[in-house]
Amino acid sequence: MALQIKESPRGLNLKVIFGMKLKQFREHAGLSLTVFAARTGLSVSYLTEIEHGKKYPKAEKIARMADALEKNYDDLVSLKLDEELSPLADFLSSPVLHNFPYHLFGISPAQVVEIMTRQPAEASALVNALIGIAEQYNIGVEHLFRSALRSYQELHENYFPEIESAAARFAQTQAIETGAAVKLNALRELVEKRFNYRIDEEGLNAHPALCHFRSVLVPLGKQPSLLLINPALSDWQKKFILAREIGYQVLNLGARAMTSAPERVDSFEQVLNDFKASYFAGALLVNRERVVADMRTFFNSKKFQPEKFRSLLDRYEVTPEIFLYRLTELLPQDFGFKLHFLRFNHEGESFRLVKHLNMSQILIPSGISLGEHYCRRWLAIRIIHELERLNRSRKKPIEPLVQGQVSQFIDSESRFLCIAMARRLALSPGITSSVSLGFRCDENLESVIRFAKDPQLTKSEIDGACERCRLTEAECDERVAPPRVIQAQNARREIERELALLSVASNQPS
Repeated sequence: MALQIKESPRGLNLKVIFGMKLKQFREHAGLSLTVFAARTGLSVSYLTEIEHGKKYPKAEKIARMADALEKNYDDLVSLKLDEELSPLADFLSSPVLHNFPYHLFGISPAQVVEIMTRQPAEASALVNALIGIAEQYNIGVEHLFRSALRSYQELHENYFPEIESAAARFAQTQAIETGAAVKLNALRELVEKRFNYRIDEEGLNAHPALCHFRSVLVPLGKQPSLLLINPALSDWQKKFILAREIGYQVLNLGARAMTSAPERVDSFEQVLNDFKASYFAGALLVNRERVVADMRTFFNSKKFQPEKFRSLLDRYEVTPEIFLYRLTELLPQDFGFKLHFLRFNHEGESFRLVKHLNMSQILIPSGISLGEHYCRRWLAIRIIHELERLNRSRKKPIEPLVQGQVSQFIDSESRFLCIAMARRLALSPGITSSVSLGFRCDENLESVIRFAKDPQLTKSEIDGACERCRLTEAECDERVAPPRVIQAQNARREIERELALLSVASNQPS
């Protein structure tokens, strides 16, 4: 799955920019390809390939083209583009073109460039518009890489058998028991002795600027790499850090983040490798056959049992996010479910969607317009409010809090069964976080999950954002913002209605 680009960025840029300038000069001179070919003594097909950025002519042929266009030789070979095409020059030299994983979607950078060179002026305007949108919404290359990875995961239902097999083989060769939780000491010993790491669980305290990282890796050349693990983490979180380091080594992954969470993203290969190592860690800590059997038993109950679901965390000694994300890898494969995963953080007054994955074919929160507010009826948000309310009361809840809900979209037949967990974060106790799985309700789900029809489960109508929801304040006491988008749509419809009436009246005979 590693990204490969056969042509160097500079080589690609030279040919493409030359081709775009040649086409621009030819069209400004009012010459068709046929006439231009006749004046230069070159074939139409050869000139077409040049203009599409596929070939770069020799100096003697460039001189003939310059004469036919009444331009200087330097005008043609200069890499400088005029104002009309300058956005394309920035795009051609950007990491987006040369690092984006086009191969995952069956295309190549050269094909993207060829499409753009067919209509360079129009393509330049499009790129300029996209750059403006990206700047307005603060979208960087990192967001594009992560979005591409997420799309690739969803395309494969987040299941990657080669990594599953690698984790299973490693567990077998290292005699890791599949019928019991993997122990922290066993992982620590493997990382230190088999992979030659030095582990320090106190060193981050001496670096205040790094204390928000879960771990920091310091490669030391021929000496053992130093892995600094944040001492504030639970043993379960430390297990994942160590299992992921094993994943990097077993899968022989090169480009990677040196901090967790990543302090910077340099390439798509880094994003992909970080994902692979994390997938390996989840597969190592949560054995597939064992968890599928446990979930089959859990689904077979007629009543939704939050305590039983929470107990699975103790059984595998993993965090809620690790466990639920592992289920996204296995449940679609083994049960045929269509599901989605959400992780929200409540920071100050705002809810931030930290992570999401959608294989349910149902519209879910995935980032809304600036200034809009997520629907508070989503269980992923509702459970955060409930945990915070309980923590303010005298009766402290057992964390993570577990809840279930059947949700139906307003004005839609789409329904899903949701299971969510909420807890306070170890490194940021002031932040409450939730993770949730949403199962699309269909005949398959109701035949497998017997508690899907449990009358005790909360039923709720939901929407994407308050600004887009038609429910009135009387119908929804959880609204936190007026329905501005709905109001604007109604205002537009009223204008269209009045314009139609005006048109009819104007056509009446006097």
